[in-house]
Amino acid sequence: MTSDNIKNVVIVGGGTAGWMAAAALSKLLGKNLDIRLIESDQIGTVGVGEATIPLLSAFHQLLGISEQDFMRATQATFKVGIQFENWGAVGDKYLHGFGIIGQDCWACSFHHFWAKSRQQGNEAALFDYSLHNHAAMAGKFKLDLKHGLNYAYHLDATRYAQFLRRFSERHGVQRTEGKVVDVATNAETGAIESLALESGQAISGDLFIDCSGFRALLIEQTLETGYEDWTHWLPCDRAYAVQTKSVSPPIPYTRSIAREAGWQWRIPLQHRVGNGLVYCSEYLSDEDAKQTLLDNVEGETITEPRLLRFRTGRRIAQWNKNCVSLGLASGFLEPLESTSIHLVQSGIIRLMQLFPTAGIDQGEVDEYNAQSKREFEFIRDFIIMHYHVTERDDSPFWNYCRTMEVPESLAHRLELFRSNGRIFRENNFELFFDGSWSQVMTGQRLIPEGYHPIVDLMSVNELSKFLNSIAMTHVQTVAAYPGHQEFLNDYCRADSPD
Repeated sequence: MTSDNIKNVVIVGGGTAGWMAAAALSKLLGKNLDIRLIESDQIGTVGVGEATIPLLSAFHQLLGISEQDFMRATQATFKVGIQFENWGAVGDKYLHGFGIIGQDCWACSFHHFWAKSRQQGNEAALFDYSLHNHAAMAGKFKLDLKHGLNYAYHLDATRYAQFLRRFSERHGVQRTEGKVVDVATNAETGAIESLALESGQAISGDLFIDCSGFRALLIEQTLETGYEDWTHWLPCDRAYAVQTKSVSPPIPYTRSIAREAGWQWRIPLQHRVGNGLVYCSEYLSDEDAKQTLLDNVEGETITEPRLLRFRTGRRIAQWNKNCVSLGLASGFLEPLESTSIHLVQSGIIRLMQLFPTAGIDQGEVDEYNAQSKREFEFIRDFIIMHYHVTERDDSPFWNYCRTMEVPESLAHRLELFRSNGRIFRENNFELFFDGSWSQVMTGQRLIPEGYHPIVDLMSVNELSKFLNSIAMTHVQTVAAYPGHQEFLNDYCRADSPD
C-alpha cells in the first residue's frame, strides 16, 4: 500500500469513457479531489457506441441529470430491446426485450410454463409474452413502470460526450487540450508520476484513469499490463460505420441483422440513423464489407463509411499500480448487446466504491480486477452464445461459429437449458437475467426438452388460460400507448442538428 493520499486525478482521453468518469467523480467525490482531463482535438474518438442498456438511467439519476435534458442534447430515442434477424436461421426474427417475460413463480421462470405449452401444441414464441415485444412491433412507447416497461436509449455518442463535458466542467473538472507524448514512472515502484504534453507542459497526478481508447496509452503502452485475446470465440475483428438520413419515424428498438460473415446494426436517433457492419476479415474483405453495408442501408448517407479495427478480449488487469483503465483501453466486447457504455459505467461505480483515498491498497486493486474479470467473462459468454447457438450452415463463417468449442462456463449453461430449461445466475456481477438468456436461446432455436415439475400443477386448460391472459393484457396495455415519435415530440424533441 502507498501511504500518499489520493488528491490529484488525471483522466487521459475524452470521449464517452473519459467524460463519464469526469462527470461521476466530480459530482460525487469532487469536493475532495482535483480532477483534470487531458484530450486532444487532433485525436478522434470511436464514437459509434450509440445504443445502451437500461442501467444508464440509474447512472443519470445518481448524478442528478435530467432525462429530458440528456435526450434533447443527444438527439436520443427510446429503446425497449434488440431485434435479432437471421441469427438462428436465415429469415428468423426475435426481440430480446429488456423486461420480464410473462410471469415468473417462486420456483422457476416463465419460460418453463411456455416450454410445457409448446409440447402441447402452442405455436406462440416466447417473446409473444413480452410487453416489450408488443410495444416494439407496434412502434409505440410510454413511460410505464406500472406494467414494467424497461427501456434504454439510442444516442449520439459524440453529443453525449459534449453534454457530459459541460456537466463536468460545471463541477470543477479542468480540461487540458493537448497530446501526451511521454509518461514518467517511478524508478522503484513503476507507478505513473507525470505526463508530458506536446506543448511541453508536465502534468503530475496521484491516480491516472486511462480512457485513451484502443491505444491504451497508460495501461498497456506504459505499464505493459497484458491482454487476454478472445478472437477464437468472437472472431469478428473489424467494423464499418456510416450515418444516414432518416426515411421514417424512429423505431423503439435496435436492429441486429446477421450477414454472411458478421452482422449489421441500425440505430435510429431523432434526426438520423447510425449504421454499421461488424465482420470477420478472415471471411470478408474490407471492400466487400463496405459494399455490403452500403447496399443494405436505408436513406442517403451523410458521412463516409469509417473503418474500425479491433481485437476482442480484456486487459489482464484493468487496474495496474496507480492506473485504472476504462472503455476501450480496458478491453473490447463487440457491441452486439450494447454493453460498451455499461462497462464504462460499472467500472466507474466500482472505482468509486473502492476509491483509494488514503493511498493505493493492493487488496482493493485485486478486488477491483477480480470483479471486472468476472463481469467481462459473463458478458463474453452471453455474446458468444449468439454466434454459437445457430442452425446456419450457409457460409464458412457460420460453420465456424456453430461448431467451435465454447468456454466451459457457457457450455454448462447451454446444457442446463437444453435438458430442463434451467438458468442459474452465479452472482451479482452477472448483467443478464433469466429472461435475457431464455429469449436469445429460444429465439435461436434452442428449445428445452423438459421443464420444472411445478408447471404440472396446472391443468392443460389452466395453463392455456394463464398464457392467453398474459398475451392479451400486453396487447391491451400497448394499445393505449402513443406512437414512439409522438411521445418523443411531447417529451424530449431535439432541435434539428447543425
